[in-house]
Amino acid sequence: MTKSPLHIALLSRSPGCYSTRRLVEAAEHRGHDAVVLDTLKFGMFVESKSPQLTYRGDDIPEFDAVIPRIGTSISFYGASVVRQFEQMGVFSLNSAAAITASRDKLRSMQTLSRHDIGIAPSAFVARKRDVLPAIERVGGAPVIIKLLEGTQGVGVILADSVKIAEAIIETLQSTRQNVLIQKFVSESRGRDIRAFVIGDRVVAAMRRRAQGQEFRSNVHRGGVTEPVILDEAYERTAVRAAQIMGLRVAGVDMLEGADGPVIMEVNSSPGLEGIEASSQKDIAGEIIDYLAEHVRFADLDIRQRLSFARGYVVSEFTVTSNSPLDGVRLTQSGLKSRGIMVMSINRNGQHFPAPTGDDELHHGDKLLCYGPKVALQDFLPSMKPRVKGKKVHE
Repeated sequence: MTKSPLHIALLSRSPGCYSTRRLVEAAEHRGHDAVVLDTLKFGMFVESKSPQLTYRGDDIPEFDAVIPRIGTSISFYGASVVRQFEQMGVFSLNSAAAITASRDKLRSMQTLSRHDIGIAPSAFVARKRDVLPAIERVGGAPVIIKLLEGTQGVGVILADSVKIAEAIIETLQSTRQNVLIQKFVSESRGRDIRAFVIGDRVVAAMRRRAQGQEFRSNVHRGGVTEPVILDEAYERTAVRAAQIMGLRVAGVDMLEGADGPVIMEVNSSPGLEGIEASSQKDIAGEIIDYLAEHVRFADLDIRQRLSFARGYVVSEFTVTSNSPLDGVRLTQSGLKSRGIMVMSINRNGQHFPAPTGDDELHHGDKLLCYGPKVALQDFLPSMKPRVKGKKVHE
């Protein structure tokens, strides 16, 4: 862990709110210096080899790290400030790219959908005539209708019938609001789980329950909380969701579906009040400890860095059942002799970083590799011939 004290910029427009105060207290308790700065008072200057930031028109001092607490209403500007800090070589607890991706509910679902992780069937359409087919495709009414950038339960509506859903969507679209249609997980009505992820572990979790007729369980909506110990499936799902979204610190909201956890949202600026009260844990302190431990490990775009070696790429491929790699140890695979370095193995969602030569490969393993493009392409799946489908009509 870093021994010298850190100079931390905490981006927040609400210095008096619980989460901001707790982070400052936790930082100072550990001997660090934390300064709360209003995100909208920064100025950004983009110059060749010299990205700069000002605050209230003045040059800012050097910071070791930045903790973004950016509200939804200023997502674009806030992410731009974080990105400028990153360009200046300052470590950010959550990256600008991850914040931007997680704020867009549709983009989040699209990103998660590529992976073997539980999500609610969702649809996004622009034309009125496509609304009814979209509702039917996600499972029919009742459905949840969400504004793409809502927060704290704002812009989340339960429509009990198709007619009501159509009317709500038509009204929102007429005001140029983008909405997401999601299957309603009835077995989890009025309750969900918030898992607080820091790095590669869940540090605390709570179950939130709505009160009265309210179906939204957000604490800001009057929901009550209770601590919960997650089983392995829920904990693994929460950590994977945060990592897929690229978030070091995240609040992962899950419904308790009939077949296991269902991801509803991955929050890049999760509040601390509810989770600390429920768990009786120093979550703010855990965040500061993580920051101090990882501050020197800045984000590295490995694809961008390695692109300088001509003809070399980073790629991922799956070991198939008829592959010569199936059942073979890495030392016997012949990959090294072809200049291919296996950086990690993903086996059924479990990651094995920096595998050794004694590790045995099995079909279904996903190998993340670095090596010559001409060698790696032999392990990539062939392009499948396209099957003629229905004719597309305007």
